[in-house]
Amino acid sequence: MNDAEFKDLIKIWPDFPTKGISFKDVNPLIRTSESLNYLHKRLVDICNNFEVSKIAAIEARGFFVGSLLASSMNKGLVLIRKEGKLPGPTVKEAYTIEYGTRVMEIQQDAISRGEKILIVDDLLATGGTALAAASLVEKLGATVVGFVFIICLNYLEGPNKLRDKGYKVSAILEYE
Repeated sequence: MNDAEFKDLIKIWPDFPTKGISFKDVNPLIRTSESLNYLHKRLVDICNNFEVSKIAAIEARGFFVGSLLASSMNKGLVLIRKEGKLPGPTVKEAYTIEYGTRVMEIQQDAISRGEKILIVDDLLATGGTALAAASLVEKLGATVVGFVFIICLNYLEGPNKLRDKGYKVSAILEYE
């Protein structure tokens, strides 16, 4: 398998979840062992360039990306979840996405001051979710060493927003 064959597996759903959105569905990428193994290999290849303490994964599809990487890199996994999904004391951050406003949170004891955190998710669109995740990590005193995605939607300017803040952004596939 190569990146072009891998990209061909992505199903595009017009007008989902709202009219005007062209949803890139990564679920087919994990349905076969061949595509899942390819995804795993490509993620590990990208992440060899990062020195990290832990992986932080954004709900929900970021969890499988984070699990693959944390296991392969022998690192812990931190979950960044939608508001109300984590027990105990949390830190919250409101953010805007391409089709609404959300709040996400992280447990206060999930990350220690000074740790180097790699944030992962399935897709980067407008950058709102990713910037909120970075804010949560930084509120806990850690450093964001970069972001890794399966897909970057460059036409929505998310990658530029992250890079403008000084973050390193990597992805397997890009849409212009």
